[in-house]
Amino acid sequence: MGQIRLLSETVASQVAAGEVVERPASVVKELIENSIDAGARKIDVMIRRGGISLVRVIDDGCGMDRDDALLSLERHATSKIRTAADLEAVATFGFRGEALPSIASVSRFRLTTREAHALAGTEIIVNGGKLDVVRDGGEAPGTQVEVRSLFYNLPARRKFLRSENTESRNIEHQVHLQAIGHPQIGFSFLRDDRVLFQLPATATLSYRIRDLFGVELLQRLVELAGTASPKIRISGFIGQAGLSRQTRTQQLVFVNGRAIESSLITGAIREGYHTALMKGQYPVTFFFLELDPASVDVNVHPAKREVRFRDPTGVREAIVQCIQQTLEAGRVAWQEKFRAPVSVPTVVGKTAPDLRLRPEESAPKESHRELSHLGSAVAAGASASSAALGMEIVGQARRLPALPADSASEALAVQQQAGRAAQQQFQIIGVLSKLYVLMENADGLVLVDQHAAHERVLFEELRRRMEEQGVPTQKLLLPQTFDVPPRDADWIERNLSILQKMGIGIESFGPDTFKIDSVPSFLDVSDPAQFMRKVIDDLKSAGNSTSAMRLGEEMIAKSVCRHAVKANDPLRYLEVEKLIRDLLDCDLPYCCPHGRPTMIQISHAELEKKFGRKV
Repeated sequence: MGQIRLLSETVASQVAAGEVVERPASVVKELIENSIDAGARKIDVMIRRGGISLVRVIDDGCGMDRDDALLSLERHATSKIRTAADLEAVATFGFRGEALPSIASVSRFRLTTREAHALAGTEIIVNGGKLDVVRDGGEAPGTQVEVRSLFYNLPARRKFLRSENTESRNIEHQVHLQAIGHPQIGFSFLRDDRVLFQLPATATLSYRIRDLFGVELLQRLVELAGTASPKIRISGFIGQAGLSRQTRTQQLVFVNGRAIESSLITGAIREGYHTALMKGQYPVTFFFLELDPASVDVNVHPAKREVRFRDPTGVREAIVQCIQQTLEAGRVAWQEKFRAPVSVPTVVGKTAPDLRLRPEESAPKESHRELSHLGSAVAAGASASSAALGMEIVGQARRLPALPADSASEALAVQQQAGRAAQQQFQIIGVLSKLYVLMENADGLVLVDQHAAHERVLFEELRRRMEEQGVPTQKLLLPQTFDVPPRDADWIERNLSILQKMGIGIESFGPDTFKIDSVPSFLDVSDPAQFMRKVIDDLKSAGNSTSAMRLGEEMIAKSVCRHAVKANDPLRYLEVEKLIRDLLDCDLPYCCPHGRPTMIQISHAELEKKFGRKV
């Protein structure tokens, strides 16, 4: 006798429900998306005991008549698509026709709905997938769904739920996602009869972020500059350089208004930040990607958390370019805020005195030295021309002769005079612990890490020179061959020109086999095969516009870290001023190559709070 049996309709429904209804947060997500598709302008969510006891979602959408309400509980019944061709351009959040029947099959379910013009609505009660009651209802126009005793008839799934507090947090996160994705809709959230938040409909995303996360976070965000591509529209906010988290919890990504998880997008976001982000840290993003629904496939995951792009390379390039332009666009405002005075103030024809008022202190031996050996250190083992590539890079910290000092009162008068002349520009006050430069600007107090600032200046100068003059390479004594998997071989063949620009002499040497005869001179390569695997892994997430110096940037960053001005290296006024000027001319002056901030602003308002002048 055969071993295969048809499952009953009830068991089949419960098995299928597991794909859509993982936990109470999944129920809330599906119900809110249905409300949005129904044109709701206000959505109220109420839960008890982490959503296990009760989930109630009320909206003021278009509602349904009795026939549509009954059909909505049939599996694969939907108003959002008609043919298989409609799957190529899904413009709604729901389209499978699985959410409501799946939820009803694993809970005690109640649906009430009424159209705006109807005299009476419809109430439907379903227990464990079995229809119990259908009758007239008197609720307000819109739709109300109650889900009680989730998984009461499926203990195998219920025992895998977390604590009530954890499930409540997951639901709250889901409501946050939907509220951020749709700021034009009002949301309220009640947990165990306690109102956690009420969000009015807003005209802009910034107001919604302010309502949910506070003004302090909003002030540290920058608005995305957008893209010039008519096919891809990017909007939202990202964190300033230096604002990051240890997890991706605040890295929110939306595609056509749908909150999704995409390794392609998260990789592109990190690539866009590049040296503006510390290792192991993740940026804060409220990232919105809008493109033709036909260019994105949302029919990938049962819960619709993942998407597939028709042109992933184009999407990645657009994201990287947009983030880079946004971070660089803030450079003008940064420069205006911290712009150095045009000239050094003088008193009766005298040169400005050392602000630390130490005339007896001689110029430091190391920090004021021309670091002309930097290029040699970076390009160790290269030819003479390659080794000279980094020469004269560090003229930023020139050694200055000892300056005559006057009395403290005269120095103070110089500073006050310079402050009046500079107006909106900063005035150097002094140096704290021989590391942090203290400055005053129109907004308050500014602290500069002289080591981080010098690192950024040296890093960008050396990278620029090497990009202009080419990456120094070193021939291997014996060319070596290595094999790679088919997919990696295809990637190498498509990117041979990029690899050669990066100083890697590589060519095909048979099926899935390549020969390498030269490598960048600043890298110590003992195993070419392992080296190329690392290169492939590092560059796969980067776009085709990747800098030819990307491979050597980590080595450059380490080298400039060794040669930059250190803590306890005292600098004089003119040297500090020149360092700040050079920093402001960098592409990314906000942080060092390792992602640490170079400058910190402490506003007048913050200082007044610290001293109790303001509450």
